[in-house]
Amino acid sequence: MKRCHLAYLACTTVLVGATLGATPAAAAHKTLVVHPGQSIQKAVNAAQAGDTVLVLPGTYHESVTIKTPRVTLRGTGSSTVIKPAPVKAARTAAPTCAGSGIGICVIGTKTKNVEGVTVSDLTVTGFSRAGVFGMATDTMTVRRVNAVKNAVWGIAQERSVHGIIQSNYARENGDAGVFLANTINEEAGAYDAGETLLEHNRLENNRIGITVRRLRNLTVAENAVGGNCAGVFVVGDENKPKAGDLTVIGNLVNANNKSCPKTARLPKLQGSGIVVTGTEKVRVTGNVVTENSGTSPLSGGIVLLKSFVGVTTEKSRVDDNWLAGNSPADLVNTETGKGAGKGNVFEGNSCRTSKPAGLC
Repeated sequence: MKRCHLAYLACTTVLVGATLGATPAAAAHKTLVVHPGQSIQKAVNAAQAGDTVLVLPGTYHESVTIKTPRVTLRGTGSSTVIKPAPVKAARTAAPTCAGSGIGICVIGTKTKNVEGVTVSDLTVTGFSRAGVFGMATDTMTVRRVNAVKNAVWGIAQERSVHGIIQSNYARENGDAGVFLANTINEEAGAYDAGETLLEHNRLENNRIGITVRRLRNLTVAENAVGGNCAGVFVVGDENKPKAGDLTVIGNLVNANNKSCPKTARLPKLQGSGIVVTGTEKVRVTGNVVTENSGTSPLSGGIVLLKSFVGVTTEKSRVDDNWLAGNSPADLVNTETGKGAGKGNVFEGNSCRTSKPAGLC
C-alpha cells in the first residue's frame, strides 16, 4: 500500500490515515488541508474532535463557524488571509457568523460550552463586526492571529472560560483590539472567566487596546499597548456580582493618544493608559505606563474612578508600576471624599505626578 501522510484534502479526495504503531486508524487525528479556491467551512464541517484544518497561503472570502470541540483552525502565518465574502454571497451565509459580520466564530450553546478550539496563524480583516469571536467556549485559544481593520473588535469573547488570547496583533479595529465580556447584548452581573489569560499581545491604533467588561478571575499580562485612544480598560457597573478580582500585570502601555469621539456609553477618549472603573479587587502591578496624555475625564497613566452609572471602584491595589510623562498625571484617583470607593491602595509606584498629590 502506498504510504501517505495523515492528511486529506478538504472538498476533494479523502485520504485514510495510516496507522501509527498500535493506534487504530479511526483514532488518529487528521489534518484537512485547504487550498486557495476551496472552502474553509467545508473542511471545518468535515473535521472531527482533535482534527486540524490547515489553510494554505491565499485570500479566502468567507466566514467560518466552528462548533466541534478540540478542532484547530491554523493558517501558515500572515499570508493566510480571511476576508468577507462578496455581498451577494454573504446574504446567503449562516446568520450566526457571516450574517453578523464576523470572520471566525467559535460557538457553544446555552447549556454546553464548546471545548478546546484553537485558531492560529492567520489574518482576519475587513469584517463589519469582529475578526474572531467566541461565545460559550471553554479553553478557546487564539494565538498569532492578525486582527486588522475590523469595524468593531479584533478578537472578542463572551460567556467563556479558561480562554487563552496569546501573541496576537490587533490593529486599526473600530472599538477594542481585544474585547472580553460577560454578555454583550444584555445587562448581567460579572461572569467568572475561569482564569482566562490575555498575554503577549500587541494592540495598536484601535479605539481601545484591551477592554475587560463585567468579568472576574482573569489576568492581563505582558501586552504591548500603544497608539490607541485608551490602552487598557477594566469596567464594571451596578450589576451583581461586581466586576473585579483580576490582575493587570507587566504590560507596556505607551502613548495611547489617538482621539476618539464620545459615544452613548463613554465620553471622548484620549490619553488613557490603564483605566479601572466600577470594579473591586483589581490589582494593577508591575506595568510600565508612559506618555499617555489627553483632556478626557479618563486621561492619565493609571486612572481609578467611579463608573458612569455611579458605581465605586473599591479594594483595588495599584503597586510597583513605573510611570512617566502621563497627563494630567501619572496616577489619578477620583475615588476620594464623600461617597468614594473604600480600600484602594497606591504603593511602591515610581512616578512624578498624581491627582490628588501624594500617591507617588
